[in-house]
Amino acid sequence: MNGARQVEVTINGIGERAGNTALEEIAMIIKSHHEIDIQTNINTQKIYPTSRMVSSLMNMPVQPNKAIVGRNAFAHSSGIHQDGVLKNVQTYEIIDPHDVGIDDNSIVLTARSGRAALKNRLNILGVNLEQDKLDKVYEEFLKLADKKKDINDDDILVLAGADRSVNHRIKLDYLQVTSGVGVRSVASLGLNISGEKFEACASGNGPVDAAIKALKKIVDRHMTLKEFTIQAISKGSDDVGKVHMQVEYDNQIYYGFGANTDIIAASVEAYIDCINKFKS
Repeated sequence: MNGARQVEVTINGIGERAGNTALEEIAMIIKSHHEIDIQTNINTQKIYPTSRMVSSLMNMPVQPNKAIVGRNAFAHSSGIHQDGVLKNVQTYEIIDPHDVGIDDNSIVLTARSGRAALKNRLNILGVNLEQDKLDKVYEEFLKLADKKKDINDDDILVLAGADRSVNHRIKLDYLQVTSGVGVRSVASLGLNISGEKFEACASGNGPVDAAIKALKKIVDRHMTLKEFTIQAISKGSDDVGKVHMQVEYDNQIYYGFGANTDIIAASVEAYIDCINKFKS
């Protein structure tokens, strides 16, 4: 019988020049093909954590498309693939991710994802939506996915709650801001108030200040901004920014929330959210 007596391997295939045969690949080939009838005595569930440790200690990142231990190995971003995996995981995976120490496969939500993937992620997060409500959230999801490469759980939760603004009396129609160094910021915006269109323009000490002043020109009430907090959901420059606001009106404090890849738009949306909660 022809074949190899032994294989020289290393974790992640690390080695001089072109590298060596990757231990994780050989181990899983043997484990997956039962007809080979070879026992390696390797605890395969330690493969992924060991790979991460070696990568960290040697300062050698594992390429995303690396077999078995790469970030994309058990990730599915295409709508057809996602639907197939959700119905039967073995459709596209001959290796169980748990066998290599990965908690589960990854359904990566992108602009190519379908309703099934979005619904699955919402269910995992404990959010159950009726079909018509899911359709509305999915439309907003596609808009966000066009701006942001990958959608994370916090993004999904924001979108699931974003449809509460559908019944709001005041809605942001459009916002345009001109800003820079050495020039005064100018903002023009349009509001839809109970179906009627209003427009205003204002300058201010920065783009957010200009946008809020333009908003106040339309909604002429004695309002005082008490607290303004900006938070990025993760760390990327293309991330969704969350804005929390407290606005005082008629001796009452109202809390508002906005989320957008444009932090100025998120700020205006948070202010509008406060106004929509006014009791009079």
